[in-house]
Amino acid sequence: MKPARFSFVRPQSRQEILDALTEHGSDASVIAGGQTLVPMLNMRLARPKVLIDAARLPDLARIEEEKGELRIGCAVRQAQLEQLPNLVSKQPLLARAIPFIGHVQTRARGTVCGSIAHADPSAELPLCLIALQGKVHLRTRRKARTVRAEDFFLGMMSTGREPDELIEAVSYPTAAPGTGFAFQEIGRRHGDFAIVAVAAVASGDGVSLTVGGVDDVARRFDLGAGRDDGLDDALNDIAWSLNARDDLHASAAYRREITRRLGSHVIHQAKAEAARCQS
Repeated sequence: MKPARFSFVRPQSRQEILDALTEHGSDASVIAGGQTLVPMLNMRLARPKVLIDAARLPDLARIEEEKGELRIGCAVRQAQLEQLPNLVSKQPLLARAIPFIGHVQTRARGTVCGSIAHADPSAELPLCLIALQGKVHLRTRRKARTVRAEDFFLGMMSTGREPDELIEAVSYPTAAPGTGFAFQEIGRRHGDFAIVAVAAVASGDGVSLTVGGVDDVARRFDLGAGRDDGLDDALNDIAWSLNARDDLHASAAYRREITRRLGSHVIHQAKAEAARCQS
């Protein structure tokens, strides 16, 4: 199939993007990488009347480290983040999750903010943003606001972005000393969206587990000290609290069992890494 008819706008500045969004509102879509939007256009699952190109503005394609965060502009490719010098030390969770995103070819075009905007519950970058308690930076022609990741994702492919807002950047906190991270996922094939994905963050303050691919959004759970003697019960409670469903890829029971097994695995990995960092 081919897309429904649309107008194409190539702004020369951030302000022109915001002006176009103000003018066209919900009739407009912003495109930067297009790895998700273009297939949706071709299948006519998305039918914007106006497509606004944000890919060619250098000031939107920057990764900046400020105040303990990596601020990633809306035109930054996933490969650009993957190749960031010292990403492993700056934010190990991202370094471990990015290789699971699609393939080298798709990461060369797909953008970080595009994945956040699409809000697929199986996608790795939204999961990491929730796991790390990151933020989404939104801007209109008249104002800017910052939204916590846990408040931004409202449901399956649904976010708190208003029609005239541009996701101009997202912020992932950098790794604090003495913190351990772990990530793992199960999919049908490498590069497919995850059937279940899990991320663990461990520090002196406790352990958290974030689960994607099971519920309508990735969900983060604080486990306190994460004592081993109560971990199985805690993981069972988490698995049953998720709104797991049967589909073509896996049953709800399978997703719950993978949540328990992968959850235990990444929690132990993150705690071991945190212990090494503190020794």
